[in-house]
Amino acid sequence: MASSSSSGLTFKLHPLVILNISDHYTRVKSQSHSAAASDGADSSPPPPTRVLGCVIGVQRGRTVEIFNSFELLYDPSTHSLDRPFLEKKQELYKKVFPNFYILGWYSTGSDAQESDMHIHKALMDINESPVYVLLNPSINRAQKDLPITIYESELHVIDGIPQLIFVQATYTIETVEAERISVDHVAHLKQSDGGSAATQLAAHLTGTHSAIKMLNSRIRVLQHYLLSMQKGEIPCENSLLRQVSSLLRRLPTIESERFRDDFLMEYNDTLLVSYLAMFTNCSSTMNELVDKFNTAYERHSRRGGRTAFI
Repeated sequence: MASSSSSGLTFKLHPLVILNISDHYTRVKSQSHSAAASDGADSSPPPPTRVLGCVIGVQRGRTVEIFNSFELLYDPSTHSLDRPFLEKKQELYKKVFPNFYILGWYSTGSDAQESDMHIHKALMDINESPVYVLLNPSINRAQKDLPITIYESELHVIDGIPQLIFVQATYTIETVEAERISVDHVAHLKQSDGGSAATQLAAHLTGTHSAIKMLNSRIRVLQHYLLSMQKGEIPCENSLLRQVSSLLRRLPTIESERFRDDFLMEYNDTLLVSYLAMFTNCSSTMNELVDKFNTAYERHSRRGGRTAFI
């Protein structure tokens, strides 16, 4: 494996991919430990847990952005993938995310293995230059960087024989606002001294609330001062009035017609996205139900001589 990539591609990785891989690994490891415990204490320990899946996203020029991922079925004895399952998942994701393409695959482990190249080559009929995202699940408290490595494949001549090898590529973490809030809530969830759940996001929102509360109290002081000045209870100071006028000009105008139109447009767009997400989930669930019904009805029709009607 070479030290670094020479392709010049820029990789952007979204936190959702890291969470999906971690969740996949945790579920499989928990299930394997439960199965080992049910077999008895005398059974041999299970092999190290390893999971595989595909990463999807978009490529714009020399920039590759990885948005999401899904799991794959893999046979370790033959180093082969379940192609029908992969094609089915690809078809479903295409319906929801038509602009996303399979960019490569992911796995878990401390380093890339020789058998990984078999899986890598198996995906080259979908993407001629797939990427390999590797998550190291082992805990290293001294490590400050994320335990994620992205590999590319390059053709090198070794001992006069051209061979595909993995080369490490650099990447950056790319997030959107909704991702940042949700990932921060999940990743930094911990117990405070009082025993209640506290996050950095909660602390940030508390600080923002305190700042808004203080601003409101200062505005009330100014309002009370101006009312007193208007009633003649205190002398009028033109220099102070100019400062208050300058301060008010800095405040955003939220009662204008333009603000109301922009706010309603953004609010309607948010509702529309929520409705589309709901319809997409309903359509996906309905498709799965129809597929299951057709499968069950087809088995019944083979015995009774009837045909499926969906």
